[in-house]
Amino acid sequence: MRVIAIKTLRDYWEKFPLAKESLLSWHEESMIADWNNHNELKTQYRNASIISNKRVVFNIHGNNYRLIVDIEYHLKIVFIVWFGNHKEYDKINVKKVNYVKTNKK
Repeated sequence: MRVIAIKTLRDYWEKFPLAKESLLSWHEESMIADWNNHNELKTQYRNASIISNKRVVFNIHGNNYRLIVDIEYHLKIVFIVWFGNHKEYDKINVKKVNYVKTNKK
């Protein structure tokens, strides 16, 4: 799978340094994955939550954090949508949250 984008993950682990190694591991595993559907993904990540036909939530760093992605299986692309801790996750609508690009200087 192609993960869009590592820079987004880097921004997240700068905010949550304890999650860095777990995010890197998830990224490496996802890059070599070849998922065609949710069933294949769930074989690798049993604790992943399937939210819609594209949206998936992964538990990261011993379930201390949540990573929301959109997956286009036919294109083999995973789009990073959102990452945060449980307190932040509880405040969002997982079905409607969108990626927000920030311009850092």
